[in-house]
Amino acid sequence: MKATTLVGILLVLLGIVGLAYPRINYTTREKIVDLGPIEATKETRKSVPLPPILGGLSLAGGIVLLVAGSKGR
Repeated sequence: MKATTLVGILLVLLGIVGLAYPRINYTTREKIVDLGPIEATKETRKSVPLPPILGGLSLAGGIVLLVAGSKGR
């Protein structure tokens, strides 16, 4: 398999995932109090929004690479 085909497949998969999940969520832990054996932590949930245009561009670019890779044969 050629490199353009592999990159095209990867871009198509990333584009589909990017359109299906518009946010990446993660949790951070912060130590608030540390008094010997007693600790208090705070968990904060954060999210990073992904613009749908990135997923669409990735999907379109992957399709273009797949078509270009198949025409080269």
